[in-house]
Amino acid sequence: MYILLQKFKEVIISVLPITIIVLILNYTLFQFEPAQPLETAQIIRFIIGSLIIIIGMSIFLFGVDIAITPLGKMLGTTLTKSNSVFIVGIVGLVLGFLISIAEPALHILAGQVNTVTNGEISYWSLIIAVSIGLAIMVSLGLLRTIFNIALNKLLLILYLIIFVFSLFTPKEFMVIAFDSSGATTGAMAVPFLLSLCLGISSLKKKGKSSEEDSFGLVAIASAGAILGVLIMGVFSNAQNFTGDLNSDTPQSTSIIGPFIELLPQQIRDVLIALSPLLLLFIIMQIVSFKLPKKQVKKILKGMVYTTIGLILFLLGVNAGFMEVGKEVGYIMTLIKHDWLIVLVGFILGLVIILAEPAVYVLIRQIEDVTSGSLKKMSVVIALGIGVASAVCLSMIRVLTPSLELWHYLLPGYIIAFTLSFIVPEIFVGMAFDSGGVASGPMIGTFIFAYVQGVANGKNANLLTDGFGMISMVALTPLIALQILGLIYKIKLRKGGLKS
Repeated sequence: MYILLQKFKEVIISVLPITIIVLILNYTLFQFEPAQPLETAQIIRFIIGSLIIIIGMSIFLFGVDIAITPLGKMLGTTLTKSNSVFIVGIVGLVLGFLISIAEPALHILAGQVNTVTNGEISYWSLIIAVSIGLAIMVSLGLLRTIFNIALNKLLLILYLIIFVFSLFTPKEFMVIAFDSSGATTGAMAVPFLLSLCLGISSLKKKGKSSEEDSFGLVAIASAGAILGVLIMGVFSNAQNFTGDLNSDTPQSTSIIGPFIELLPQQIRDVLIALSPLLLLFIIMQIVSFKLPKKQVKKILKGMVYTTIGLILFLLGVNAGFMEVGKEVGYIMTLIKHDWLIVLVGFILGLVIILAEPAVYVLIRQIEDVTSGSLKKMSVVIALGIGVASAVCLSMIRVLTPSLELWHYLLPGYIIAFTLSFIVPEIFVGMAFDSGGVASGPMIGTFIFAYVQGVANGKNANLLTDGFGMISMVALTPLIALQILGLIYKIKLRKGGLKS
């Protein structure tokens, strides 16, 4: 019960700032023309949605802690003990696919893509494409750990391949691909992949290299998500992407109605997504784990919590939360002061990343692996500045028609990879993992919706301009944390830190 209360506290800190900012905007700035206040029914649905998200995410994270994370570590340890490269590769494929298909942020993104493209890129086709790409890269990432392949060199090769595919993929698919990389590494995938990687690296007896191998799997998995969508784009015949943001928004004066209407769909989607993971555990228990009944019951109970929490989370997001995010973005465009749009984006980015639950999962592992030599606050500040800057840059891109996503991504990744050959190797894994971690459920819901609302208000292209923010959030921490690593390296040389 104590752990559940802690999760409840974490999620409140994550969701409450957004709720407060929306209410402040609505009852101050939005009361003056040419802006317009939100409808009373929308505000009430937003508050109810926020409460459901808090309850759902708390239960979900509690379930992840007692079931998904231990399962990941056990699987990592079991794979290493098998001493079979073939088994590691095959199981990596299965695990990557199952954990991606159960990721809540990916389901949110898939729903938005389905809406904006009028079904040209369907909900499940995007999820399957991303999950296949991620599965292949999880398998590759596990093999990298076993064979001690340098992370920066592998990632450089992968992103060069991504660059080549980008040249042959429609612009719309490229934007979705880079957003998918952040969306698929969220509250479900991050704890699982980190614990899986830790489970494998903990059995290696190579000291420093074992620490370095504790990171990097999330980064490699993210690259797989990008490749999955880019390849889908190369072979897709989909054309004329047009959509209406309002097609999935509950246009109703009813407060409870949208929640009741969407509940059966959320239950179905979550059961489809999580059932294979449960089946995997049952098979591994019979074949390998042989856990005592008490521990089996605990993991099964955790999976029940995970399922209930994910249903509630998606319900709160889809029935009340994202609707208001889009509306707030749209109303901000009526005020005719673009600097306010950018400022609100910066504030939202800052408060969300400072309270993103998955960020603290990564930070705890960083503290453990570095034995506390890298302080928590320095990591949080670096990530906060990085993500807030990413949201600002995304808003500027929406407001500036001549700017395209690759104008940011290409120089950004060049800087990130240049730094990867300068900073200590352990920071490379931390930084590239943090890109996936930072783009968690709050970024993928409210801020994503806010950007879409601004794009709609500015009559921008909802795909090429309204998407891309998540990919920016996944990029800037790569640079921010590696700069932190560079500072760490300089201080170490000057004798200011102990190695």
